[in-house]
Amino acid sequence: MYPALPAPSEKAVRLFEEMKRFLAEDVLPSEEAYDRFREEHGHDDHTPPPVLEELKTKAKARGLWNIFLPHESGLSQLEYAPIAELSGWSVELAPEATNCAAPDTGNMELLHLVGTPEQQERWLRPLLDGEIRSAFAMTEPAVASSDATNIETRIVRDGDEYVINGRKWWISGAADPRCAVLIVMGKTDPEAATHRQQSMIIVPTDTPGVEIKRSYPVFGHQDQHGHCVIEFTDARVPVANLLGEEGGGFAAAQMRLGPGRIHHVMRALGAGERALAMMVDRSKSRTAFGKLLAEQSSVREKIAESRIELDQARALCHLAAATIDSDGNKAARHLIAAAKVAVPRAVLSVIDRAIQVHGAAGVSDATPLSALYAWHRAMRIFDGPDEVHLATLGRAEITREPLFELPRGIHDQFR
Repeated sequence: MYPALPAPSEKAVRLFEEMKRFLAEDVLPSEEAYDRFREEHGHDDHTPPPVLEELKTKAKARGLWNIFLPHESGLSQLEYAPIAELSGWSVELAPEATNCAAPDTGNMELLHLVGTPEQQERWLRPLLDGEIRSAFAMTEPAVASSDATNIETRIVRDGDEYVINGRKWWISGAADPRCAVLIVMGKTDPEAATHRQQSMIIVPTDTPGVEIKRSYPVFGHQDQHGHCVIEFTDARVPVANLLGEEGGGFAAAQMRLGPGRIHHVMRALGAGERALAMMVDRSKSRTAFGKLLAEQSSVREKIAESRIELDQARALCHLAAATIDSDGNKAARHLIAAAKVAVPRAVLSVIDRAIQVHGAAGVSDATPLSALYAWHRAMRIFDGPDEVHLATLGRAEITREPLFELPRGIHDQFR
């Protein structure tokens, strides 16, 4: 039986309405200033546009701060879902403006769950206050990081220090000049059981031996926060920087990725809704062959299919969120995996239709559609590629206890 979806609290409803006003009055009107600053500073510049700090101040004043973290906000995952979806309408501004942007959110979750009091005071507090940013360094170029047990970066204890050597890539957030700390996953004991070889360690970005190198663009778009190559060469940090227990890195990664995946999914729905709204607006203002696009059956079908797909995807996302609330991350893991596959698929489908209705404007930077498509296409790879989630779901279905025993010989009639 699936959990019944409870009604949201008064606080959740109030924050939802406040987020709608914040988007309409502050965030969406600020996109032009954000884009103009980035264009003026050049493709490879990662300086944060000043409008972000202005929006953070306004978000705090509205009570829209750290609402992703139940310990801070008092919201359930299901209550947070519609608010996170609204932030997905402006994925480059709204999540950071409310201090609900990845990878900081996952890192804050980890520090909250397994960090020592000293680690929480040194790193979690500044992250919660929005004073610094962070990155999560797991993915590596030499191995398939969809299987975290492949990781080769070494973390070796030497007296009161750990020494780190390895090469990471696609480390989101590391190019941002405000990125002060990395949570690094590597192997502390290659001889241990497969899932006990890895550990996580906190590494300040100014540690000698840490070199943040080039940032990779996504479909030609260079994100402000960057996706970087990082090299660790005899980088030393105190033993006290170990996050959680030695050998607990794999379990901690799963702990971090569960909420992170569902939060990405929530925001993606907002991007899909924005693309659909743009499609509808375009269809009501553009004339072809003597009538509005909105009056043409092929366009109406695109709009209808998009509404169906988004509502189906949202139902799965909310079911996963409700299961997290009622039974925990582990119980919800298959629903989270299903949502991580289904929602980006649906959103990409909607964005693609919106691009088609906008014609050449849809594939250019005249609209946000091409950038939305690029990011959500990448979403089918980060936080676990579709194939990994599908393999997990398929295995779970094959081993599931059947609801009914099928009649004997039922397949014989097809031979």
